[in-house]
Amino acid sequence: MSQEDYTAAVETARAYYNSEDADTFYFTIWGGEDLHIGMYESEDEPIFDASVRTVHHMADLVKRPIDERTRVCDIGGGYGGTARHLVKRFGCHVDVLNLSEVENERDRQMNKEQGVDHLIDVYDGSFDGTPFDASSFDLVWCQDSILHADDRAAVLKEVDRILKPGGEFIFTDPMQTDNVPEGVLDPILARIHLPSLGSVSFYRETAKQLGWEDLGFDDHTPQLPRHYGRVLEELESREHELQGKVSDEYISNMKTGLRHWVDGGNSGYLAWGALHFRKPEA
Repeated sequence: MSQEDYTAAVETARAYYNSEDADTFYFTIWGGEDLHIGMYESEDEPIFDASVRTVHHMADLVKRPIDERTRVCDIGGGYGGTARHLVKRFGCHVDVLNLSEVENERDRQMNKEQGVDHLIDVYDGSFDGTPFDASSFDLVWCQDSILHADDRAAVLKEVDRILKPGGEFIFTDPMQTDNVPEGVLDPILARIHLPSLGSVSFYRETAKQLGWEDLGFDDHTPQLPRHYGRVLEELESREHELQGKVSDEYISNMKTGLRHWVDGGNSGYLAWGALHFRKPEA
């Protein structure tokens, strides 16, 4: 899929994550390597440590062994922290697909610096039209990225195409519950420029239509407001580090957006955790 083929929602996300303001903010405040929701064991735990815990917890849920023969695809991989954690732990090969060219350049540089670039390939592109051959991967992985897609069913269909028979798909995503009152999530939806979030029931129904086996939903919803609250705390305490590097308008908007996620998470109308499916054997 070329950039000209990106949907409006994907192009909006790409432009945002490519911006100097966003790149500087996420790289400085959000843990440096990961852009995803962490699993915290204490209220003041570093974002980086909690983010690493999410990766290892998800890996422990995977049924098939992960080793040097395993080929993994991380879609929406951000700065590639997940891939580096996986290859260091298991010796597997990871292809990272991510739409932000700016993030991908940081990713490639960190792979070289950490001596794992021979195990990780980074691709510019969108997860609703990947550059990979059919039945290429033993495991497809995604953290907190599918919410940016305007056709989430198409993303899962593409995952089905690139998964080998018997392969697994595990992902997290900020989701809405099935009983959200109208307007409650509007501040969050305005941030992602889409009319809705996915839901556990939506993903499970889509997976059922694809013929996948449902391996469960590992529910960690309380971690969502905790994570966004930690990011807000970190931003407020380290805002001086961003002065002259990130616009005041961006910082103000980010504070507002983070508070919306915290409020939404505490409202009872959001969900977060790991959804896990397996493609049937041929």
